[in-house]
Amino acid sequence: MRMNWDQLLCDKRVGNYVRSSGAGNSDLRSEFEKDYHRIIGSASFRRLQDKTQVFALDKSDFIRTRLTHSLEVSSFARSLGHNIGQYLIDNDTDPDFTQQTKADICDILQCAGLIHDIGNPPFGHFGEEAIRDWFVQNLKKINYYGKPLTRFLDKQMLSDLYHFEGNAQALRQVTKLHFLVNENGMNLTYALLNTIIKYPVSSLQMHPETGNVREKKMGFFLAEQDLYEEIAGEMGTRGVRHPLTYILEAADDIAYSTADIEDAFKKGFLSYEKLREELERARDRSGIDTSHLDPVEILDHQYDHAIRMGVRDPKLYAVQNMTVRLQSRLLYCATYGFTSNYRRIMEGEYPSDLFAGTYGAWVVNALKDIAYRYAFLSEQILQMEVTAGTILHFLMDHFMEAVLYYDTPEQLSTMEQKWLHLISENYRQVYHIYSRRSTSEKDRLYLRILLVTDFVSGMTDSYAKDLYQRINGIS
Repeated sequence: MRMNWDQLLCDKRVGNYVRSSGAGNSDLRSEFEKDYHRIIGSASFRRLQDKTQVFALDKSDFIRTRLTHSLEVSSFARSLGHNIGQYLIDNDTDPDFTQQTKADICDILQCAGLIHDIGNPPFGHFGEEAIRDWFVQNLKKINYYGKPLTRFLDKQMLSDLYHFEGNAQALRQVTKLHFLVNENGMNLTYALLNTIIKYPVSSLQMHPETGNVREKKMGFFLAEQDLYEEIAGEMGTRGVRHPLTYILEAADDIAYSTADIEDAFKKGFLSYEKLREELERARDRSGIDTSHLDPVEILDHQYDHAIRMGVRDPKLYAVQNMTVRLQSRLLYCATYGFTSNYRRIMEGEYPSDLFAGTYGAWVVNALKDIAYRYAFLSEQILQMEVTAGTILHFLMDHFMEAVLYYDTPEQLSTMEQKWLHLISENYRQVYHIYSRRSTSEKDRLYLRILLVTDFVSGMTDSYAKDLYQRINGIS
């Protein structure tokens, strides 16, 4: 099997989308450029400004949110697309790869960076963990018509809930939940949708123990499996990653591995001295030639340069400029990782990320490890996670109780009706559109449960916190 770019750059959309054409058409945008404008004009994208990257509900004006992170990923992804595309053209790597191909992949990657986190719930990655934890703790305890709820759902439905995943929710968000014209969401191109599916497997096909990146997590819920099959079938990528997904993932890794260090330093969780010490220890432990990329050397050079310039805060200057230079070097590493493994990627056989085997691999791993230990395990973050868990579990408790018998012959209590009407009319409308297409009560029950995760995941940090406080009479 070898994928080809004619299929991979499929600009088809779901439904009866009709392109404007003819002499009277003044819209000269490509389909992928149209995707960009659909995304930046959406409420789902705007909500990212009030969703956590690392530091939830932070009042600082310099800490990254999901929105600023997504903008950075978008920029890095487009740059990588340009670098990789030009390399393939200059070296005649693939005769089917043209300047137009390069232009299209840059547009797709720019868009993919903007929406890669659009399905993440409030309070960062802990929000995902809290929702998963709620299902693990509660599904078996809930009775439905006198029997455990778990007896009414099939294996994949249960697995979807136990492994709730922001990546899968992103596909659901942009294809269904952003209801504007019809039930097809933003109705983005197939090529873009396939690029954001980092894990082309269902929740029953995950095998994180194999080390193959495509099987690490699930990429779609059962509710979107038919859509995935249609998209992947159109492009010849069923069960394998779209090549651009590797580039998107690398851009994400570059953005957050460097940014988390900078933000942790600015928040005071990580001192200059500790950062230097940790980088030096990681460098020595790597056991590889660091002459091509040495963060310690870069940090020292930037600090010395700041001293010579008389910069007021030389440590801040050094950390900020180190991250910028690391980003540039890691872009090169990812470019090399893609181009040197081009054949295996195009054949769907490459199992790793783009940094594997490059001199940037240890750097990315070191930055992630340092940020995790100094920021994610900090007392402030742990306190936030306890608060976030309390909020999300409270909301899941009450909304799930409200939807359990919704759209069934059973009469809802007054309080269940009130909770139900707190759920956005948009999400309830989407539920009814898709539930009417199924004659199975099991499927409708599953969709009602997803109605709750749709609403909760769509909340911003502030909205989730404020709703919790208002309901509990907390001023």
